[in-house]
Amino acid sequence: MRLFVGIPLADAVTDEITKISMRLRSSGDGLRWTARESWHITLDFLGNASPIQYEGLVVQLHKLHLRPVPIQLAELGCFDRFGVFFAGVKVSPELQLLQKRVVAATGLCGFVSEARPYQPHITLARGKGHGPRQGLGDLKAKIRQQALFTSFVAGEFLLYESFLGPGGSRYEIRDRYPLDRT
Repeated sequence: MRLFVGIPLADAVTDEITKISMRLRSSGDGLRWTARESWHITLDFLGNASPIQYEGLVVQLHKLHLRPVPIQLAELGCFDRFGVFFAGVKVSPELQLLQKRVVAATGLCGFVSEARPYQPHITLARGKGHGPRQGLGDLKAKIRQQALFTSFVAGEFLLYESFLGPGGSRYEIRDRYPLDRT
């Protein structure tokens, strides 16, 4: 199974992102827009896991005792190199602590996290194919002013399983971890 750990979005934020996406997308834009059901803030992408790793992971993540995490989305932007349009997430001390603790817990189960700095975001669209990313350039031109997003407090984080398909990935929740314990 292919796994990752993430924070689900509040309904109000999902509604705001939906409105922005609908305003910015156009037919023939060369982008594959992600479904609102897939929007989340990744804490740690784990990749393929054995059944034994999965069982240990569930135990280790349930051992985490953290407070709820305030979340504030930031600017819309693009990772040009990867052909990704996203909504950024501000890195608060609480979010940074949660991410570090999740990475430490997954490391105990044999998962190796990415070495690059944590850059939380919500992927909204990807360029199709490996050619020029003209769709992203056109999209950037449409963003006249940055959106203001509702802040929310994350009361849980989730363990997701990812299923790859021709239309993009589909995610299923495997376990929930409350953030109301200290």
